[in-house]
Order: sequence, then C-alpha cells, then structure tokens
Amino acid sequence: MIRIRRHRSIAGLLAGAALATAALGLAGCSGGATPASSTSSAPATTGAGVLPPIIADLGSIDGTTVQVPLGNTIDLTGDDKDFTHWTADIADPKIVSFVPGKDDGSAQFNPGLDALAAGTTKVTMDNSASGKHLAFTVEVIAKK
Repeated sequence: MIRIRRHRSIAGLLAGAALATAALGLAGCSGGATPASSTSSAPATTGAGVLPPIIADLGSIDGTTVQVPLGNTIDLTGDDKDFTHWTADIADPKIVSFVPGKDDGSAQFNPGLDALAAGTTKVTMDNSASGKHLAFTVEVIAKK
C-alpha cells in the first residue's frame, strides 16, 4: 500500500512539474513579451553561418570588379525608381545567377546576384525603362 501511494505521489509531482513547465513556456511566448536587443556592433544575421550581402551601388559599379564570398549574394542598390526593369547577361552563369528586382505590393526587393561557384565572370546589365547599361566583373572567392 505504501508503494502505491509513493507511485501516485511521484506521478502527481511529475504532472505538476510538466504543467508548470508548460505554463512557463507559454508565458515566454506571449505576445506581450519584447525580444531582447543586441548591443554588439556585429552584423545582424538570420542564422548561423549566414553572411550579410555585399552591397554594390548601380550608380558606381560600371567598370569595376566586385568580390563576393562563395554562397553569398550581391545586393544591387541605388535605383529606387526602375529597379524592376534590370536584366543581366552573365558570361559564365555557373559562377553567378541574376535575381531580378521586384515589388510584391508589400515590399520592394533590389536586383542582385547569387554567388554559385568560385571564379570570375563578366556581367552586363541593362535597364529597359531608364536605358542605362552597365558592365562589370564579379569575382567569387571560395571560403577558407
């Protein structure tokens, strides 16, 4: 008989602990909680191993070489009006791929380039709305 009571007591304690843990977990997820902010000067990332994009201005990229780590992206900024009208011709599409700019109604996204493989390639870009033409080189550097 003592054994049965002890078993019930342990089961009751375990059930109470489980309920308390669940309640704390829900309290931590409530909408009123404010996420902690970081005071470090390190760049913000969305996950482990995620690199911030390389920022290149469309107004000054013509004739230059842009270096980008393998697996990273180049965010092509500086055209707030005609950013959806850019197209790209890439000499070696195995090295980088073009991501067109878009406006989905709730957010605007700059055009960009994704670094796919180590190497160097020429990129020419044209904007059908503004008539602008750019030519530059992208060098994708393998991670060390």
